[in-house]
Amino acid sequence: MFNRAVTAAQLKPWLKFNYILKNVTFTVRSFCNSCPRYSNKDDEPVKPSILVPEDFQAELDGETYCPPLAQPIKPHVHPIKKSFDLLGITGRNDPKTHNNLYFPRHCDILIIGGGIMGCSIAYWLKQRGHDNGLRVIVVEQDPSYTRASTVLSVGGLRQQFSLPENIEMSLYGAEFLRKSKKLLSGEGLEGPDVQFHPFGYLFLATEKGADQLIANHKLQTSLGAKIQLLSANKLKQKFPWINTDGVELASLGLENEGWFDPWSLLNGFRNKALEMGVEFVKAETVGFETQETIVPEQPGIGDSGCYHKLKRVHVRLVDGDIRTIDFSKCVMAAGAQSGKVSKLAGIGLGTGLLRNALPVEPRKRYVYCFHAPEGPGLDCPLTVDTTGSYFRREGLGGHYVAGKSPTANEEPGVANLDVDYTFFDQQVWPDVALRVPGFENIKLKSAWSGYYDYNTFDQNGVIGIHPYHTNFLFATGFSGHGLQQAPAVGRAIMELVLEGKFLTIDLSRFAFDRVIANQPVFEQNIV
Repeated sequence: MFNRAVTAAQLKPWLKFNYILKNVTFTVRSFCNSCPRYSNKDDEPVKPSILVPEDFQAELDGETYCPPLAQPIKPHVHPIKKSFDLLGITGRNDPKTHNNLYFPRHCDILIIGGGIMGCSIAYWLKQRGHDNGLRVIVVEQDPSYTRASTVLSVGGLRQQFSLPENIEMSLYGAEFLRKSKKLLSGEGLEGPDVQFHPFGYLFLATEKGADQLIANHKLQTSLGAKIQLLSANKLKQKFPWINTDGVELASLGLENEGWFDPWSLLNGFRNKALEMGVEFVKAETVGFETQETIVPEQPGIGDSGCYHKLKRVHVRLVDGDIRTIDFSKCVMAAGAQSGKVSKLAGIGLGTGLLRNALPVEPRKRYVYCFHAPEGPGLDCPLTVDTTGSYFRREGLGGHYVAGKSPTANEEPGVANLDVDYTFFDQQVWPDVALRVPGFENIKLKSAWSGYYDYNTFDQNGVIGIHPYHTNFLFATGFSGHGLQQAPAVGRAIMELVLEGKFLTIDLSRFAFDRVIANQPVFEQNIV
């Protein structure tokens, strides 16, 4: 069924993929054993080991096998009924009449996931491609967003990261938020009020972590972020309510940092996308179909091969009906469920370039709201303690929210969104009460939980094209900072789809290729 390994170059004649591995940029023209490989300098034969790491070379040399995916849906329908169904004659008041006539059967770009990331991508695609009639469909299982990671987050925005890509994306996120009311407005559509609170982030470091904070600060300020380092004495002077025991150094965001209303931004993106013609389908993605394509022999590339291209998605509607949507390109933006849904496309179930699964899974995180009459006032930034616990003010009147990422041994189950209140009593409250004496007298008011789309590989987003399914793109795995980076990621995916490359922020290091090459790109400042 699968004749031989097929190269990305064979899928489209002379198409070249640039891989950045071990800080070496090169071009691979062939993945096949019997085909010559050329460098991107003088097109002279070179040893494969010079181009790629040994672990990755096995994937290039090996044959990529795409496992059988969903079978085409061919239900038996009586010819007369089929004619009636095509005409929508199923009863005047039957809702299926509308579904049969108006359900979208095909599109240019299919986006799986209608949260903040999916809606941002849809917005950017239509904003840039509306003149050429680009048809965009978003498949979202829960348009009420009751369990969506977006609306259950604490809405933070910061530039205090250790990787330049994350800093640049969040800098643009701040710029977009400032203009969001105008950018997401339209004729008869009022832009959202995201209610941004510019009180900054405050990171605390022990003596052991001070060097990392200094290195981060140097990078952040070089990219334009307004960050200030504070010694323990200066920290105490600026925030008298804080206990500086064990604190060697602190880092405070002076501009473009704080928190905002996630629901308002999500609705703003969604409403603007709808106004520009994006179609939203309430359904669950349950399968993909592929189209077998014979790639002819090309000079300098090698023998012909057989390639399975994704062409159609199966979705289950609320009433249980299975429908199909044909697409040219598909974007995976399903958040915490992205790893599971990607397996429907064979990613992680095949061999070669399909051997590695998308390493994204749901991780549950708790957020606790408490009242502390003696707590900090308006000068309270979102503070990240040396222990990893965080807190920030919530409105006025002495209310605060707090949380902490559990250790690997403490990870809670993800079957539901139930809250573990003992985690607050044993892990969060002792940390914040020690750091802020005013938190010793508190009353827990409420709590909720949400899912991180957690990248188990390196806790950074996966952004870009799959190396085998070249019409399948990723925008997922942000591990807690996807909300603030959604404007930049949406723009980046639009650039890849319409221009074939990143134009504004180079996010090549976040490609899926790094998973295959086993070369993680770690972010040090994960909250």
